[in-house]
Amino acid sequence: MIDWAQVTALRDQVGADDMDEVIDLFIEEVEAVTNRLRTSAQAETLEHDLHFLKSCALNLGFADFSQLCQRGEAMARQGHADQVDITLMLHSYEVSKQRFLSEKDWRLRPACKNP
Repeated sequence: MIDWAQVTALRDQVGADDMDEVIDLFIEEVEAVTNRLRTSAQAETLEHDLHFLKSCALNLGFADFSQLCQRGEAMARQGHADQVDITLMLHSYEVSKQRFLSEKDWRLRPACKNP
């Protein structure tokens, strides 16, 4: 569900001090799109929206959500936007977010170094 190796790599790249800001920005940007999909998904913009969500999800290690977005993006690109299961995708995001937020503090804790 969560690719913690990717999350750790991101933390190492941006720095532990900036990681919370990156997480907050990710959630804010993703939820702007997921809220729009929840209330008024548009077939014309679905491919673009799912590409954006897929990229964000990959960066923060939301592996399952990213895969669903990738599949949906491909379906929309092929003219099958009406067959994309947006409800499943949004559920995957919510479950992933909940798990991520509940585990991130101990998963991203710096390893203890032996003296």
